[in-house]
Amino acid sequence: MSAVSADPNPDLKALPLIPLGDEGPVFKAPWEAQAFAMTLRLHQAGHFTWAEWATALSAEITRAQDQGDPDLGDSYYQHWLRALERLAAEKGLVTIDSLQGRTEAWRRAHDRTPHGQPVVLGEADKAGR
Repeated sequence: MSAVSADPNPDLKALPLIPLGDEGPVFKAPWEAQAFAMTLRLHQAGHFTWAEWATALSAEITRAQDQGDPDLGDSYYQHWLRALERLAAEKGLVTIDSLQGRTEAWRRAHDRTPHGQPVVLGEADKAGR
């Protein structure tokens, strides 16, 4: 009798844009892993329950779908990050203004960084110059 190997992730075939490694889904960019790790750390520190996190992420995905996101899996961590930002703001861990300021600082740093070089956030970027 021969062994039959089953696909360990049959549902992932419905999401063709999710990057996969030999063992399953992988992060396609370092920021995704960082957002994931930050979420786990904030949960472990007691800033929110896992049920609160699941509700926040589900609401963000639903919001995106309502705005036309086809939900193919390629935007999952964008939703993850927005959910984390919203939940952190709701919990008073950060303000929306500070998030927007930091986003703009990173955008400025990215714009002045030569292609292929690491983006470094400097004091001038934080100051809005």
